[in-house]
Amino acid sequence: MLKKIFKKADYKQYIADDSHFSKTLTKNNLIAMGIGSIIGTGIFILPGIVAYSTSGPAITVSFILAAVVCVLAAMCFAELASTFPVAGSTYSYGSIIFGQFPGWIVGWALCLEYILGVAAVSSGFSAYFVSMFNNFGIHLPHGLTGPFIPSEGTYINLPSIIVLVLIYFLLRRGVQSSAHMNTIVVFIKLAVIIAFIIIGLFYIKPTNYHPYFPMGGMGVVKGAALVFFAYLGFDVIPSSAPEVKDPQKNIPAGIMISLAICAALYLIMAAVLTGMINYTKLNVADPVVFALKEVGLSKITFLISIGALAGMFTMMLNTIYGGSRLVYALGRDKLIPEAFGKLDKKSKMPMTSLNAITVLAVLLGGFVSMKELTSLVNIGTLLSFVFVSIGVIKLRRRTDVPESGFKVPFYPWFPALSAGLCILLMTQVSINSWIASIGWFAIGIVIYFVYGYQKAE
Repeated sequence: MLKKIFKKADYKQYIADDSHFSKTLTKNNLIAMGIGSIIGTGIFILPGIVAYSTSGPAITVSFILAAVVCVLAAMCFAELASTFPVAGSTYSYGSIIFGQFPGWIVGWALCLEYILGVAAVSSGFSAYFVSMFNNFGIHLPHGLTGPFIPSEGTYINLPSIIVLVLIYFLLRRGVQSSAHMNTIVVFIKLAVIIAFIIIGLFYIKPTNYHPYFPMGGMGVVKGAALVFFAYLGFDVIPSSAPEVKDPQKNIPAGIMISLAICAALYLIMAAVLTGMINYTKLNVADPVVFALKEVGLSKITFLISIGALAGMFTMMLNTIYGGSRLVYALGRDKLIPEAFGKLDKKSKMPMTSLNAITVLAVLLGGFVSMKELTSLVNIGTLLSFVFVSIGVIKLRRRTDVPESGFKVPFYPWFPALSAGLCILLMTQVSINSWIASIGWFAIGIVIYFVYGYQKAE
């Protein structure tokens, strides 16, 4: 039994199985995909909520700490992705390096990230969508614009569901079509973010930065654990490996460049926002729009809302794309029904996996609140990052793998530091989120031994 659950996957077989994908994505496509995946709810919603609840103006330090963790993890991803350009991202790396069962646990954790992540962003999209209509004096029915909380008068989040369905039909048209759309929308949201930063600089009041650490150092660490969610998305890039031209070079470049751009924008955006408005007022669903209204710039909030909606749209687009490739990989390896690991003959896409991811995202985005979703996402992601970081250390000890196009510097210290920082952030997640996550992994373990262990080779 132990021999089977720790049996390491053959990366050559993975590459052969994934050879049916069409290679159409370039380095620029990957950079746009990374920015599109990372910049969304994190930049338009989280800075306000986290500044109010845990960090205060020191949210900028929280963003820096979270960025350090992500850069270290991203370097580990880049090395593994350039060594094994296969679908499934962390799941596939876990299976190749650690074995079948550890790979499944990582894959199950990634399912948590992708499904809950896109559902959480769809909730944020809905909040900005409703706010934009309110600015024009159009008030959508309250009961149709929130999660299922009858005591608060909301029953279904219809805008959330509608945007997820639209993304589903866009993805069905093929990778190249969605990549072009993603690039266009990325430029729109970057223009809006830069415009807000430039305008906001003229309305900063230094008094809003005092006190800078109202909740102490631990508030900054807890804030980092929350804003870590804002950086998620770069791990979608390795999931696209079978569809990338020259993946050994383009995947590492796509990961590092997109993460660097987003980290800089997050830091500046958070500094401007908390400088414009005192952090005690930022506990709102649309803090960027709120800040502009507070300084008398209500007329341009429409443009900011468009940028926010564009940011969240591309994040959902890329996350659903990456999630469908993960589910495909699990089906390819027979850990879940093989139908999920089949490609549509005409489109060369994993349609069954895409259908499954979309249905689950619609159910969660339409009926569960964003706050409950985001904290759960972080645990699954941080766990997968720990596996990736340790995986680099184990990878360097193997002589039967191809030469990597990228190597993590200062080995083994950087990979070890990456794993340690991820574990530190995991300790800052709420106990309720831990209980829910343990339940999720318990379900995953049952599925593995009832189905995957029996079917997988």
